[in-house]
Amino acid sequence: MTGLIQSLDSGALLCIQTQLRAPFLTGLMVFFSLIGNSGICWILTGLVLLIPKKTRLGGFFMLICLLAAYVVNDFLIKALVARARPYDAVPGLEILVAPLSSYSFPSGHANSSFAAAIALALAFGRRGALAYIPAVLIAFSRCYVGVHYPSDVLAGMLVGTLVSLAVFLLLRRYCSPQAQQGKGQ
Repeated sequence: MTGLIQSLDSGALLCIQTQLRAPFLTGLMVFFSLIGNSGICWILTGLVLLIPKKTRLGGFFMLICLLAAYVVNDFLIKALVARARPYDAVPGLEILVAPLSSYSFPSGHANSSFAAAIALALAFGRRGALAYIPAVLIAFSRCYVGVHYPSDVLAGMLVGTLVSLAVFLLLRRYCSPQAQQGKGQ
């Protein structure tokens, strides 16, 4: 089964390289890939949201989700799976950014982007859901630039989403005003 996934992943990356790469799109994809480095665009968004009182709780929630997703993704799953980067395993694949020293599965960029997007959607509704636009672009850019397999990106999206949902449920259960009222009685 892993051989089939590897074959499909490799074929998809080579297809992206030969069929989708174009000069105007390459600049855009490199940009989205770079702003996702270390989750910086999402961390900055969370910090900005901490400033106004009316968005502070949503910003705090998003930063907690980012931290939890990072720990699960990078310290647990990546370490357990230890998948090599595609440019080390797929002959003929050309990368468009500097090579990385970390493992490939799951994508940290997709993980942080979807952790942030779900947190923003939960905190701010439709306006927050607009975060899915850059999240999808950042996630796809990782395949486009050749540093992640499609399955890495899909797994990162799933991990980020599930961790944020878990954080939401835990915070709602243990930190909501209703939960606090029940503890005092």
